[in-house]
Amino acid sequence: MTATISRKELHTMIDTIPDHSIPVIIPILSYLSNDYWKPVIEYATPEEAAMIDERMQDYENDPSSFSPLKY
Repeated sequence: MTATISRKELHTMIDTIPDHSIPVIIPILSYLSNDYWKPVIEYATPEEAAMIDERMQDYENDPSSFSPLKY
């Protein structure tokens, strides 16, 4: 059974859970899905760290040369 089919089955089950059982199932689903929401943080390689340092220096030298992420 593929993950897609399994997910569809789970969605169907969740849609048919009686209202009084929802508070019981939420902690279980939260526990099972907890690992999914934990990102894997990797340390920068020496080359990446050097690139970051270089960009930081560029910004410190001329902040106007950078565009903000939000307008």
